[in-house]
Amino acid sequence: MERKDFETWLDNISVTFLSLTDLQKNETLDHLISLSGAVQLRHLSNNLETLLKRDFLKLLPLELSFYLLKWLDPQTLLTCCLVSKQWNKVISACTEVWQTACKNLGWQIDDSVQDALHWKKVYLKAILRMKQLEDHKAFETSSLIGHSARVYALYYKDGLLCTGSDDLSAKLWDVSTGQCVYGIQTHTCAAVKFDEQKLVTGSFDNTVACWEWSSGARTQHFRGHTGAVFSVDYNDELDILVSGSADFTVKVWALSAGTCLNTLTGHTEWVTKVVLQKCKVKSLLHSPGDYILLSADKYEIKIWPIGREINCKCLKTLSVSEDRSICLQPRLHFDGKYIVCSSALGLYQWDFASYDILRVIKTPEIANLALLGFGEIFALLFDNRYLYIMDLRTESLISRWPLPEYRKSKRGSSFLAGEASWLNGLDGHNDTGLVFATSMPDHSIHLVLWKEHG
Repeated sequence: MERKDFETWLDNISVTFLSLTDLQKNETLDHLISLSGAVQLRHLSNNLETLLKRDFLKLLPLELSFYLLKWLDPQTLLTCCLVSKQWNKVISACTEVWQTACKNLGWQIDDSVQDALHWKKVYLKAILRMKQLEDHKAFETSSLIGHSARVYALYYKDGLLCTGSDDLSAKLWDVSTGQCVYGIQTHTCAAVKFDEQKLVTGSFDNTVACWEWSSGARTQHFRGHTGAVFSVDYNDELDILVSGSADFTVKVWALSAGTCLNTLTGHTEWVTKVVLQKCKVKSLLHSPGDYILLSADKYEIKIWPIGREINCKCLKTLSVSEDRSICLQPRLHFDGKYIVCSSALGLYQWDFASYDILRVIKTPEIANLALLGFGEIFALLFDNRYLYIMDLRTESLISRWPLPEYRKSKRGSSFLAGEASWLNGLDGHNDTGLVFATSMPDHSIHLVLWKEHG
């Protein structure tokens, strides 16, 4: 048949075919297939797959593709990226999908960054870090050696670790290099806190002292306690220093003058922790921006409105039980919104606006765990054998790291958490540096550090 005649015939039969019912069309196709030879059947087989398996990601508008992709889990999406270059391009461009995946892993998200490929890379980095945590391979250890007697006090800030020892010295270490930056002669230190210019120490000799790093000179001496000083905190804006002692009192001092402004009483045990912090919530008793002092002993946490008046009265006393056999662990978290402390009954979180207990995290595993750090997503805990990371959204322990036989102080001063920002959510940058430090029987400092991603 000539080409022109064939085209005319094909047009006529097409018009007729389109006028048939579906059943008639099927019968027509069945008949034509039965008349076909091997060449026609091979042609039919090769083209049917292309006609039936249509690439919907290629054909759909991008907005609809993104909507469909949101229903898939990240691991499936990563597999889909291998289908073709086009699929990989579309899936990698879906910003919301990868941001959500990161959030589900406990990652901090900066919504202002809209580069989709950036978030896919962040997710891949997050998966690697979370896998390391699950496999207990996210950390590494190091030691600081330099003291000749037991280290009683530790304080960490901005990559620097301060250690106070029974060898009558305090040292400032660069954690990243392990080098001693400053070393000065002091009294025996039970508590330390520092900034760029000065070091404040609480001592077993019942005094508090302020030292200058650059010269090692003692610039102020605070006398008045009748028991060892276990905890100190200060604020340059208020020009106030506070100290907690084994004499059951908290003293408020003028930081620059060295004079005692007030002695706060009411504790019936050693005051092992004092925290001076700005309030971030409003209540009937305080407003945002007010300075608040928290003091803790073996059984109670007391709250004082230190910023309003020096001669302040206790606003509230918190405890977990009236049973005196239940003790608070000697660590306290206060960020201006929440108070958190652990005990044998579990991890307690109070709302600072109402002083109500928001939750108690109780699991069989947590009975002997002490609090190190507490954030919006993660908590850092430890016992005599391991360092633990808890996902606070599920209240489950997601990682642990073995610890050596360290000296566990009943006052909670010879061990501490390092960088804390990652507790509010990892972001791919804040999982670096110090995680945990503690003093050892051989007078060294044992460090647990984040391992590089690899």
